[in-house]
Amino acid sequence: MQAPHIIYIVADDLGYADLGCYGGRPARFGPVSPVLDQLAGNGLKFTQGYANSPVCSPTRFALMTGRYQYRLRGAAEEPINSKSRGSSTLGLPPEHPTLPSLLRGAGYHTALMGKWHLGYPPHFSPLKSGYNEFFGPMSGGVDYFTHCNSTGQHDLYLGDQEQRQSGYLTDLITDHAVDFIERVGPTGQPLFLSLHYTAPHWPWETRDDETLAATLGNGIVHLNGGNIHTYQRMIHHMDEGIGRVLATLQLLGLADNTVLVFTSDNGGERFSDNWPLVGGKMDLTEGGIRVPWIAHWPGRIAPGQVSTQHCMTMDWTATLLDAAGVLPHPDYPLDGVSLLPLLHEPTHTLPRPMHWRMSHRQQRALRDGDWKYLSVDGHEYLFDLSADERERANRAGDEPARLIAMRSQWETWNDSMPAVPADATVSLVYSAKNMP
Repeated sequence: MQAPHIIYIVADDLGYADLGCYGGRPARFGPVSPVLDQLAGNGLKFTQGYANSPVCSPTRFALMTGRYQYRLRGAAEEPINSKSRGSSTLGLPPEHPTLPSLLRGAGYHTALMGKWHLGYPPHFSPLKSGYNEFFGPMSGGVDYFTHCNSTGQHDLYLGDQEQRQSGYLTDLITDHAVDFIERVGPTGQPLFLSLHYTAPHWPWETRDDETLAATLGNGIVHLNGGNIHTYQRMIHHMDEGIGRVLATLQLLGLADNTVLVFTSDNGGERFSDNWPLVGGKMDLTEGGIRVPWIAHWPGRIAPGQVSTQHCMTMDWTATLLDAAGVLPHPDYPLDGVSLLPLLHEPTHTLPRPMHWRMSHRQQRALRDGDWKYLSVDGHEYLFDLSADERERANRAGDEPARLIAMRSQWETWNDSMPAVPADATVSLVYSAKNMP
């Protein structure tokens, strides 16, 4: 059987209900995400898909390795920030097997077009961790037009070399993705494309806001700007780019043998819609970690399917390796679980306990079945998500035995992970004074 092409699309800070197929409201201009909505309609939509972390870079460690991010020092940063530039420890170690390195070893041509956020050169880079090609920013957030980070430093690379290009970053990422498919697709070699958009991450700029970019300077966090209308348009630009990628696959006759997955690195931020969930980025409440999950694979996934299986980012890593017939490295066993049987039969379910921890507000969480154990600032909660996914009815007092058992289960798991280093940092973009 011919190895499938794989395209792994990741949005940045996309909320659970930002897409139409997840109940999102139309924008003034019409549907926000018609391409992604159609992908979901022609494939499999997960309603209980989770990110490995409620903040950017830790999730990306899990995405790359298929393992709990807590196993690696760099992932203890919440998130990696520009101060880590030059560090030899705060990044994805080049010697660690990754999804792209394992696929490349099996004959895939690999590329990352978009955000990296897993450490800075010269010690870390996509090319050191399994990608044949790379275009995009190394850091967490850059302006869509100047391509400078929050310190004012230009941050756009082609391979390991700084690259200056004019244009709206979402479109540039799409351009490079399409070019990669057009070059590699016809060769017969299987391709693996990580398409990691920075949208809809701040600054709040649409394709028409180049003059706004000139006024921001280093203030790309953009706390004094943006609105839901700009935010929806940013998502729409990404959706248009995904449409271009799909059209290229169709034109080259590659679509039927391409497994495509779409998700977000964490829950939404300032202008996102997470309904009916509570919280967002940096929170272990559902709004910070439950995200859109879409899988599309013509001929393998029947259209119009919905799965309620709960699963997390690193499960995609295991699933895509399984789909390609590639084994994980024996010295680095995966924590992720392959969902390949579920792609073929969406009603299939499997037990899937999932654990999280955050230094920020001393958060801890465990989901096991319908129940979730949550602790924030030392306050403990127990929620039956099958009845209360908004996490308003704390059942800890009603279910003391379950609370004790789930707390113990979380602590046993936590003891199996490296301790949080004393010098790990939490970087908050905004605080209570910036929010209503």
